[in-house]
Amino acid sequence: TQRTELVIWGAHGGAGTSTLAPWLQPAWDAGAMRPEPDPHYPAELARGRVLVVACRITARSAAHATQAVSAVTRQGGHVAVLAVTSDGWPAPTTAAARFRLLEPRVGAVVWMPFIPAMRETADPATVPLPRLALRALAKIHAAAGRDLPL
Repeated sequence: TQRTELVIWGAHGGAGTSTLAPWLQPAWDAGAMRPEPDPHYPAELARGRVLVVACRITARSAAHATQAVSAVTRQGGHVAVLAVTSDGWPAPTTAAARFRLLEPRVGAVVWMPFIPAMRETADPATVPLPRLALRALAKIHAAAGRDLPL
């Protein structure tokens, strides 16, 4: 059987779409949301595919994630997963509060752990993933309605 293709859309530049895409194949890196006040949701691109919105763990990223989720839902779309990538520090209080507020608006909020080895590679697919990262990817697969990869 063929696995559902994911569309990974960044709530902002540097959100981790190009890192997540190789780990979640088949997946398509849709780039980042534009910074205009009412961003255009890539409705045509995600049609028939599962949408994952990626962001970082900062307060500014949480604000962008809120804007991205709102853009999607305003146009009748659904965010299956909000993937929040850690920078190695705890989430700021403001960011954590925003992510909690987004939980009922998305299928799942999944926290991707910080992976120090990612700083030293140009190819995320070559990095051996720690157990916490594998668990987070499994949660994304489950929220996307996919079987776990073999």
